[in-house]
Amino acid sequence: MISRNTFKTVVLGGGESGVGAALLAQAKGFNVFLSDKGTLSDEFRNVLNVHGIDFEEGKHTEERILAADEVIKSPGIPDTAPLVKKLYAQGTPVISEIEFAARYTKARKIAITGSNGKTTTTLLTYHLLKSAGFNVGLAGNIGESFAKQVIEDRFDWFVLELSSFQLDNMYQFKADIGILLNITPDHLDRYEYTFQKYVDSKFRLLQNMQPGDDFIYFVDNEAIASELDKKPFMVNHLPISFVKKDSNGGFFHEGKLQLTRHPRTFEISADKLPIKGPHNAINAMAATLAAMAAGVSDEQIRQGLLTFQNAAHRLEPVAEINGIKFINDSKATNVDSVYYALNSFNTPIIWIAGGVDKGNDYTQIEDLVRQKVKALICLGKDNSKLLSFFTPIVPVIIETQDVSKAVAHAVSLGHPDDIALLSPACASFDLFKNYEDRGDLFKAAVLDFALNSQKNDE
Repeated sequence: MISRNTFKTVVLGGGESGVGAALLAQAKGFNVFLSDKGTLSDEFRNVLNVHGIDFEEGKHTEERILAADEVIKSPGIPDTAPLVKKLYAQGTPVISEIEFAARYTKARKIAITGSNGKTTTTLLTYHLLKSAGFNVGLAGNIGESFAKQVIEDRFDWFVLELSSFQLDNMYQFKADIGILLNITPDHLDRYEYTFQKYVDSKFRLLQNMQPGDDFIYFVDNEAIASELDKKPFMVNHLPISFVKKDSNGGFFHEGKLQLTRHPRTFEISADKLPIKGPHNAINAMAATLAAMAAGVSDEQIRQGLLTFQNAAHRLEPVAEINGIKFINDSKATNVDSVYYALNSFNTPIIWIAGGVDKGNDYTQIEDLVRQKVKALICLGKDNSKLLSFFTPIVPVIIETQDVSKAVAHAVSLGHPDDIALLSPACASFDLFKNYEDRGDLFKAAVLDFALNSQKNDE
């Protein structure tokens, strides 16, 4: 048997998850080496130096990496990368940070995945437990590294947001409560453009779950329902639906969220919730069922739902200018997310969209755009696909590469009670560092315009 101090653990990728994994590996006594083909941030480079962890950046030294006993891979590195293929070919275990960290925690785990809604549901579930006094941590595809938090392992519960990329390299991990919100085409370039492979990735959430574990899912989603028809999963099923009330699970009917997890029931009106729209009814029902399964009381759930504040850049109210409500939904980087955003409002929308197209199919939102969008402001370097599709549909289309001008155009086009919605449907890298940068600059431009308007009125 190899002793820990001679067991060679290699971490590929020096971001939040990679550095956290390296710290945990060191804390557990492994011989650890981190390699990043890019440039490390000053913060992470300093952390590695302070802890005396061996690392390299700007390259991958293949000989050293291929000599590893186990590799912890960043979710951003695809399995098709030549170095990763060599590792698989020689039989080297390649796992995710989540898989690695889960080995060393006593905490029960609520794992949440889906093509859309993960972050909102994760934050809401965490808030419901945290506000109820639970000793709970937040990790996964959000917040501080799971592995880093597991070093001290001081939580009784973890709420984990999991992407398909993280699930792909998880094998022994077991969720106590699993939430699958939806599956729609996304990231198909990582799955050989085969939707079933992406579905299979999402369903890895269920691997190792037992009959006493709770599985919460939106059964109205065609891909989920189809997969569940193929084979039985021996878990406690808690389906969520808009069309059929089950004896156990969630039902959204006549504006009310109705939840049952035997022997308990819970009900609340959707109009009381701080998060709006049908998609957020799904998110709220999923989080509520998870809280019920974890043992949060009805009154604690009610208070938690009413006091929740959603994440930045996800249908985030910014300000009101001349009665026009500006909403920052910069995190909506695919068409499915935009569908949910457009469906959240019942007044005319000035839609701000554009960026790096990811193979978008806009037919999914064509009807909603016809019904709700009075003007489209294209904020991107190449707007040809947006222009081609929406010119016959939207009465007014304007192009700009300046976020401040986009806000000014929205003000000039809007009337009281209109919604000015930044929901790009595209990645941000043409004009911005990332979706956070895009959202932050949008918010700053809106607030700056509002301040100047106020000064002019004085």
